[in-house]
Amino acid sequence: MAILLDGEFVRIVLARRLKRYPTADDIMAEVERILKEPCVSDYSLYRIFYYTADPLKGTAKNPLSKEEIKFATTRTYSRQMKLIGEVENSPDVAVRRGTLLLQGWTLGRASEKAMLAGTKQTVADQDVVPRVKQVGIDMRIGLDIASLALKRLASMVVLVTGDSDFVPAMKFARREGLRVVLDSLGSSVRPELKLHADRVIT
Repeated sequence: MAILLDGEFVRIVLARRLKRYPTADDIMAEVERILKEPCVSDYSLYRIFYYTADPLKGTAKNPLSKEEIKFATTRTYSRQMKLIGEVENSPDVAVRRGTLLLQGWTLGRASEKAMLAGTKQTVADQDVVPRVKQVGIDMRIGLDIASLALKRLASMVVLVTGDSDFVPAMKFARREGLRVVLDSLGSSVRPELKLHADRVIT
């Protein structure tokens, strides 16, 4: 079997659960948990695929302060690069990289909550954060699922995600004879994502 990890989804869910930035050990602990699940215990591991994007490393100006920010010097950059590097050096792991694009600026979560709650009325320089978008991740996951199915490299895929955009890839895998197992790390997902999985790990 192959285990496919939607990296951004995994990182966000684990950060929410652990109340801190997750480590590679946290991510690999989830893999070990999956390997012990009864529905996959009879299968040997082919490979773990981890899909992510390197953090932003260019420069941009804060729209309020006009201060130039060098993303490669930020804490976010260093800890994300450390996480990706450690995951990449874990046994049986292949990292697939998409691209991260800067798409303007938005209110940070804490500032947005404060404004909605009425405890904050003005926006300061530190309240705005870059709005980024990952591109190419869905395509890479879909291509890998197709390759695993058509080349018969695995007979089961475990997809760790909460993104219903992967439904077409899941349907294709099942048509080609692969068993598809979904693990959403306990997060609620749209019904169609569960519908097109043979098993759902809860």
